Amino acid sequence: QVQLVESGGGLVQPGERLRLSCTASGFTLGDYVTGWYRQAPGKVREWVAGSTTVGNANYAEWVKGRFTVSRDDAENTTYLQMHSLKREATAVYYCRAGREYWGQGTQVTVSS
Repeated sequence: QVQLVESGGGLVQPGERLRLSCTASGFTLGDYVTGWYRQAPGKVREWVAGSTTVGNANYAEWVKGRFTVSRDDAENTTYLQMHSLKREATAVYYCRAGREYWGQGTQVTVSS
């Protein structure tokens, strides 16, 4: 079965860190440009970060060094490590592979 599954979301306090995972099945994740997106309540989905097939990462300007994208080809998984989380990071986070595949999303809530 071809799918992307995100995990790792949860409730954290402002300033804390969280690592999201996105595991592919049915295809090789490294063959695709991947991206992380998020959608906050009442807002449109926005791009957060991405990675090329050779592993070069790029980030939305507002990330400002607080997030890191990585990929483990053996696990067929991409990760989004988030540091110094702010309340406005509260959103559903999605991963995407190429144009074809989206995950179901994982909820991140930053609240004290």
